[in-house]
Amino acid sequence: MSAGPRLTATGAAYADLAAHVRCHGPLPATDAAHIIDIVERSGLTGRGGAAFPTGRKLRTVAGNARRSGAVLIANGCEGEPASAKDRSMLTKAPHLILDGITLGARAVGADHAYLCVHEGQDDLLRMLQRAQAERRTAGLPDVELTVTEVPNRYVASEESSLVHLLNGGPALPLSTPPRPFERGVRGRPTLVDNVETLAQLALAVRHGADWFRSAGTPDAPGTVLVTLGGAVAAPGVYEVELGVAGADLLAVAGGPSEPLQAVLAGGYFGAWLRADRFAAAPITSRGLQAAGAAMGAGIFLALPATSCGLAETARIAQYLAEQSANQCGPCLNGLPALADALTVLAHRGGRKPAGTITALSPYVTGRGACRHPDGAVRLINSALTEFAADVRTHAQRGPCQGLRRAPILPVPTPERTATRTGGRVPAEV
Repeated sequence: MSAGPRLTATGAAYADLAAHVRCHGPLPATDAAHIIDIVERSGLTGRGGAAFPTGRKLRTVAGNARRSGAVLIANGCEGEPASAKDRSMLTKAPHLILDGITLGARAVGADHAYLCVHEGQDDLLRMLQRAQAERRTAGLPDVELTVTEVPNRYVASEESSLVHLLNGGPALPLSTPPRPFERGVRGRPTLVDNVETLAQLALAVRHGADWFRSAGTPDAPGTVLVTLGGAVAAPGVYEVELGVAGADLLAVAGGPSEPLQAVLAGGYFGAWLRADRFAAAPITSRGLQAAGAAMGAGIFLALPATSCGLAETARIAQYLAEQSANQCGPCLNGLPALADALTVLAHRGGRKPAGTITALSPYVTGRGACRHPDGAVRLINSALTEFAADVRTHAQRGPCQGLRRAPILPVPTPERTATRTGGRVPAEV
């Protein structure tokens, strides 16, 4: 790790404003043009999943907002069930995020900002209220900020869902265009950034583009927060430099706790990589894409050799089918059919389910109002590829011994049913 106070310098002791300022220094008094210039030169990309260049996004929203003004949305919803980084940042470094919100709003000309978090986190809301009160008492030049609770569903934190909610509608995705940077909250150009992205922005503006680039690689500068889980010795949230190899990433969490067969890279919209392929892959957006996976929101889940990758993926697929907005055909009909087929393949076996998945997948991707069906299909197809030997075994001989092991990956229990099928394996697909 390069020298200088990066994200992990903000432990629990830095949650109050005085300690935050001692660690990072005062909020920079700089103008919009300077903020955008630094962020562009730093090479900062979004940490919420898309990895879009943050400086380009700032400049686009600022240009669109010259007549109407802009709005900023800080997304701290943590939509991925396996992720913990956003809550960790909000709890341990609220002032760094609030600095980023202030600077981001200044850069794009926003007079109002929204910090969105999932509902039911009363402790987090109280902590954010205390942080806001500290800043008001200190007379910091904060933008007007509203903390908004968002329904705790997978698609509710998609950027168009947040815009829809803040405009008075349900937290469901909207068809695009227009994109939020063109017309979002109250019809204004809207900057939507993950809270980690805004914290990184605050550090880049404080310390400069060269400082930011002193970590990571020339093509992927900086550090990133990752959530490491599954079969690792010490699951948790860690900060690493971009560009480390997959094997070194797992070593940060103490290494595998038992022999691995694969790693799920990028969370539930990511993809499986066999353990040896993941070990050699560079942890960057481009590096993981080249390997066939994704960086996503920095989620990496290690699967033991004794688990059934098809059964684990089927659980996730059922969850994703349950969590859809149910407003487009691909989610309403396609995802349940795919999830059922994969569940039958994992738990009953037979040749038909894999063929059903292969036949249905092209009719689901690229056809929804949002990317929810695309992400689910990517995950399912990666399981058929990376666990091809298991697919053949299940098709020819029936379920494998891995089904005897308890599930590894975290899948929340939806309010309505344990899964869309009520925990049962569909009889037919």
